[in-house]
Amino acid sequence: MVETLITGKAAPVRFENVTKRFGRDVVAVDRIDLFVEAGKLVTLLGPSGCGKTTTLRMIAGLEMATEGRILIGDRDVTTLPATDRDVSMVFQSYALFPHMSVLENVSYGLTFSGFSKAETRDRAIAGLDLVGLKGFDNRLPSELSGGQQQRVAVARALVLEPQVLLFDEPLSNLDAKLRRQVREDIRAIQQDLGLTVVYVTHDQEEALAVSDEIVVMRNASIAQIGSPRELYDAPVDQFVADFIGEANILPCMIDKVENDLATIAIEDYRHVLPARGLGVGPAKLAVRPSRLVIGAENGFQARIAKATYVGVRMEYTLEASFGSMFAVQDDVDTPLEVGSDVTVGFTQKGPVLLPET
Repeated sequence: MVETLITGKAAPVRFENVTKRFGRDVVAVDRIDLFVEAGKLVTLLGPSGCGKTTTLRMIAGLEMATEGRILIGDRDVTTLPATDRDVSMVFQSYALFPHMSVLENVSYGLTFSGFSKAETRDRAIAGLDLVGLKGFDNRLPSELSGGQQQRVAVARALVLEPQVLLFDEPLSNLDAKLRRQVREDIRAIQQDLGLTVVYVTHDQEEALAVSDEIVVMRNASIAQIGSPRELYDAPVDQFVADFIGEANILPCMIDKVENDLATIAIEDYRHVLPARGLGVGPAKLAVRPSRLVIGAENGFQARIAKATYVGVRMEYTLEASFGSMFAVQDDVDTPLEVGSDVTVGFTQKGPVLLPET
């Protein structure tokens, strides 16, 4: 039963020039085009108010598009109510019925789907098995941990065999350790079953960990779409660089460009990297904290302003002539002293020029 649960139904999702307005003046989503491939997990990521949750709710049918078209598979669902869209949604708050057992909660949607009592029970048990809660049938939600409650919510959505499964900030109520475990569970289930999943979060690490593709949103529109590695290694602008993980935005000078490679200068330090369409002159450079090399043979000068031990690594605030930087090192046994002068360089692959906006 588990092997046949939710197979063969995953569908793509397409947004064609979709806009959502609330009243006359509030544009929550502004003319976005988006394609979610069937069987992939795509995350909508961005700060509060960027439009990601409204976009998710338009897929679910909980909000209606003001303009444009929304398709699930080959079907135009733009004006269809939520009940006719063949999607399931897992909410931030779990939304479990406290007076119902785990099995009853998972079975709830199935009771309206025309299944017999026996088949409803079988499917619900299979769903619980799928999320690792076999044997929890008769417990109440209050008898479960937060992570277990979230798994019940996932099982309840899965047993309906939706074409698209939606997650709205599903881990925000969990502590750090549980978040890691539950996000791994969600990703494993999605990959095992080949589900189409659209996932909303404001947590960059969570998005990088679970996604096939990330849609970074800003001010009701899409800033950049790409794989986690593409967004991390080649952000399209300073906003994306700073939002996907941490990034130091450093001023530099492009001395020359040859064969699409730029030679940049920071003080007397030179480094060669892809030009990304830029020419000679002042520019901005995004450098991840792990890609700053403290104590490099060649580099620019900085001073250790702050050193913090966080268990698995050291975190340093560095002060240079042009401003401060944040760097990390794995060496926790011989930390650098605050106030000491150091030479800072870059790893060979890592720094990226930010295209002009």
